[in-house]
Amino acid sequence: MKRVGMMGALAALMMGAGAAQAGELPANEQAALQASVDADAKQLSDTALKIWQWAEVGYQENQSSALLQSRLKAAGFTIDKGVAGMPTAFVARYKRGNGGPVIGLIAEYDALPGLAQKAEPVHAPIAGQIAGHACGHNVFGAASVTAAIAVKQWMDANKVDGELRLYGSPAEEGGSGKVYLVRAGLFNDVDIVLHWHPGSGNGASQARSLANISGKFRFKGVSAHAAAAPSRGLSALDGVEVMNVAVNYLREHIPDGTRIHYVVTDGGKAPNVVPDFAESYYYVRHVDPQIVKDVMARVQKAAEGAALATGTSVTFEATGGVYSMLPNATLATVMDRNLRKVKWEPFTPAEIAFAENLQKTLTVKKPLSSATEVEKMVIGEAGGGSTDVADISWTVPTVGLGTAVWVPGTAAHSWQAVAASGNSYGMKGGVVAAKTLALTTAELFRSPDVIAAAKAEFQKERGPDFKYEAMVGNRQPPLDYRKTKE
Repeated sequence: MKRVGMMGALAALMMGAGAAQAGELPANEQAALQASVDADAKQLSDTALKIWQWAEVGYQENQSSALLQSRLKAAGFTIDKGVAGMPTAFVARYKRGNGGPVIGLIAEYDALPGLAQKAEPVHAPIAGQIAGHACGHNVFGAASVTAAIAVKQWMDANKVDGELRLYGSPAEEGGSGKVYLVRAGLFNDVDIVLHWHPGSGNGASQARSLANISGKFRFKGVSAHAAAAPSRGLSALDGVEVMNVAVNYLREHIPDGTRIHYVVTDGGKAPNVVPDFAESYYYVRHVDPQIVKDVMARVQKAAEGAALATGTSVTFEATGGVYSMLPNATLATVMDRNLRKVKWEPFTPAEIAFAENLQKTLTVKKPLSSATEVEKMVIGEAGGGSTDVADISWTVPTVGLGTAVWVPGTAAHSWQAVAASGNSYGMKGGVVAAKTLALTTAELFRSPDVIAAAKAEFQKERGPDFKYEAMVGNRQPPLDYRKTKE
């Protein structure tokens, strides 16, 4: 795999900028697209808040997926359900005419376990709820659908030929749902893919995300009374703990930039019973996928050693695995320019008060005014997270943006992110994302030269010999990865 060359990216950036200006939409069409999103803003909010309330985890997003599908079907899209072996995945299609490009949008809608939180600016967990939208995927899915509907209306009004698709993508949080969409060939005939993600700022920078492999280590031992007959037992939990110690010593001897993190998902049921089953859930990340593979192989060796030391046995299931993102500077230029055209609807006094109070709980505090500013675009810097959009980016030229759904300074995967994602404050960022996606998608339908330049950059940066092979191998989607196995 080839790293993005900065000179190549800058050259493509300049080439894309010139071509993009030529295909820029007339002012009246830009206004119509933004007006279409504004007219749908309440529906966007209602949809996002319903998904927020349901807070369904990966591969269990039955209500969330159905709601998004129903909105698209009502707008005139045809729906393919349960694609690529994932019941909550779908592809929505709208085709007009016999020519034109095929452009795809991405929608996510899974929640994170253990982060149920009220839409309030103080820490207020929701009793009995197992998950929360700490990455804002409720707004992500709703805004992408709104953008798709606006573009479909624009295509009809302006007699623009081409095919618009929206990919309903489950289980981004560790389940690698898009990997199975890519592996099934569902992007093979697509020209360009656009996505977005909630954040605490606005920008079209295209970062290099981290490749990762995630999976569960399951130790099996022999149960016994922990006080009366401990010698008859073999503790599976001991296997997990010895493995964790070994991996923590391993950290000193792996390449810089590698991230290893884990949780113990099952450590037994009672202290007076020697656990005959225990499970840990690991992630290994690095910008280079080969380093991820190498380090995970060493983690697996640590697990085997721990099993040998404790007299237990261990199995490993790779539940997820994704590439690092391949940026596209040509497309980023178009996305950045359209983001800067979108104006924010003013925050209400209640929303301002929400932001001010929530900011008091943040470790990093940024000016609240930065929520409506657009950051300078940067191409190719290393990011800190992982996303299965990255696998799409090595298959099709791909571009994304982030908008301020959260209060400036908010960290992803925090209760503060859950609160803003379920508050009217966060919906403002969703509207900005929908407008930017709609403007960029429509412009690309009218810009064959930009699409050609984006494809040329894409081919150059991934290299002539690249062949996509999923990091998860040939396994089927892990539909039960959010459940503990014994």
